[in-house]
Amino acid sequence: MSKNEAEKKKATQPERSRAVFSQEDFDLIRVAVAHYLQVVRDQPEAMKYSNLYHRLGRIS
Repeated sequence: MSKNEAEKKKATQPERSRAVFSQEDFDLIRVAVAHYLQVVRDQPEAMKYSNLYHRLGRIS
């Protein structure tokens, strides 16, 4: 395979995306969401934050 062919093949393959958040970031976000849940517990959007909190727990 020539250098040109190798470059073309590499150009057609998508690059692997890098993680945006580290495991520590997920833990920090989960703690922040838990705190905010106490603030909004009587408001309609509390369920959305509760669901987010539990999804973040599955990641860690």
